[in-house]
Amino acid sequence: MEAIGNILWSIISFYNFLLIRIVIVLVMMLLTAAYLVYFERKISAWAQNRLGPNRVGWYGLLQSFADVFKLLFKEDIVPDVANKKIHALAPMIALFVAFTTYAVIPIGPGVTIAGYEIPMVIADVNIGILYVLALTSLGVYGITFAGWSSGSKYSLLGGIRSSAQMISYEISMGFSVGGVILLSESLRPIAIVESQGGYFLGFIPFWNALIQPIGFITFLVSAFAETNRLPFDLPEAEPELVGGYHTEYSSMKFAAFFLAEYANMLIASTLIVTLYLGGWQIPYIETLGLSSGLVIALQVLGFFIKVGALLFFFIWVRWSIPRFRYDQLMNLGWKVMFPLSLLNIIWVAILIMIFKL
Repeated sequence: MEAIGNILWSIISFYNFLLIRIVIVLVMMLLTAAYLVYFERKISAWAQNRLGPNRVGWYGLLQSFADVFKLLFKEDIVPDVANKKIHALAPMIALFVAFTTYAVIPIGPGVTIAGYEIPMVIADVNIGILYVLALTSLGVYGITFAGWSSGSKYSLLGGIRSSAQMISYEISMGFSVGGVILLSESLRPIAIVESQGGYFLGFIPFWNALIQPIGFITFLVSAFAETNRLPFDLPEAEPELVGGYHTEYSSMKFAAFFLAEYANMLIASTLIVTLYLGGWQIPYIETLGLSSGLVIALQVLGFFIKVGALLFFFIWVRWSIPRFRYDQLMNLGWKVMFPLSLLNIIWVAILIMIFKL
């Protein structure tokens, strides 16, 4: 009976810790996405020599929540010619994909609580990178369904543009990740982070961004295209398509697309940190002689600092670079990004052969 009790207690503890991790990640993503909107406005105001939000709450910190309540009480208008079921399903797909992708992204090394080893990730799966790539490919279905179901030529053109853009840049992204997989010999995100913990030639941090800079740049550019951020926001392109795929959306359906965009930006940043910037790894921290608890705390903090820097970069680029023409976007994807991603795999293979990495 004691053995059965221990087993039951282990199962209950496992699911309790899992539920706690899910709630923490969900709340963290919702708050981050909400305040990304605030920081987007503040950074754009800084870039344009304006003040930005400064009325609702202290320094405008409650502006994002005011926007949510405004959209919540807006009338939900659906065009008569729209396919109402698909029109309602599209934002749900976009939101579902955005929030489930984070399940395999680790934020730090495992910790021991009450005798249980707790990984700082919701799901530690061996094919985590394939899971991420599969879900990010599904995200475009929400945009395509929104464009098709709205019954508007502007929305339809936005959905078609998004599909073509995803196909063009998903290939470069996949080949860029191929170099990371070659070096780490694993599809498991935690193993990829751990493989970046050493030093190349004895003093260069073994971050993939430093070992394979071409792959890092191609993945970063592909991430901008996958998240539909400027200069790759052709699916929206207000001067040409009014609002693109979400032209005919209002109220909380529009808010769902808006939230999904910022959640995708957060996912892209955490994925770049995991694959190329060492995840939670901090160079030379082992030489400081700190306690294990303090080291873990600093590593988790380092992970979030890296993610915050990338989020700032995403916003900064939006307010610094003009939108591409569509032919420029396609030429960049197929004539520049695709060959460079192939070149990166060759470079990584040469490194492995020469240095036996």
